[in-house]
Amino acid sequence: MTDFAHPSERELAALFDSYGIEWDYEPTTFVLERDDLGNPTCAFTPDFYLPGFDTYVEVTTLRQPLVTRKHRKLRMLSEQQPDVRVKILYRKDLERLGAKYGLADAA
Repeated sequence: MTDFAHPSERELAALFDSYGIEWDYEPTTFVLERDDLGNPTCAFTPDFYLPGFDTYVEVTTLRQPLVTRKHRKLRMLSEQQPDVRVKILYRKDLERLGAKYGLADAA
């Protein structure tokens, strides 16, 4: 059983499962910055990878002002690896999914 960091991730995984969408939870950590010795100082680990879509999904239920750091990491990843696709789902997206598909703890 997967140990999700937030209930919204568990609900999204259940939605993926109900539609037969294959997913992996936090399978890849992208190192974005390293110090002079080569040690990682900044990294980004998207919540899900959807192999059938070759797309990562990041779930954020944080208030908008707190999302800035996550956006910075996404920009850095896009600049360093433009072929990596990441879709970010915000609280409002999860609320819409919850309303449409009956997710219990979507946001």
